[in-house]
Amino acid sequence: MNIPGELIPIVLFVVIGFTFVFHPIARALARRMDKQPIRSAIPPEVLGRLERIEQAVDAISIEVERISEGQRFTTQLLSEGRHQAGALPAGADRSAASR
Repeated sequence: MNIPGELIPIVLFVVIGFTFVFHPIARALARRMDKQPIRSAIPPEVLGRLERIEQAVDAISIEVERISEGQRFTTQLLSEGRHQAGALPAGADRSAASR
């Protein structure tokens, strides 16, 4: 592809001219878009439902934390019981220790 030598400066000046003309227009449009208030497209009844869902999720997370705390406690008791059961003398009856 052979580009004529006169075309390069012409394209350069056209691009610079477009930049000087359209850059301020683009900035003005961007400022106008920034100044426009953002309208809430979510209806109030949907916001109420979302708030109730958030409260329900918070309540569920608290209950899950309680369950996991109970599970940790139970696991700790079971592991301590195994260590104590393993510490019985060799001749002792293990069924008597579990009573």
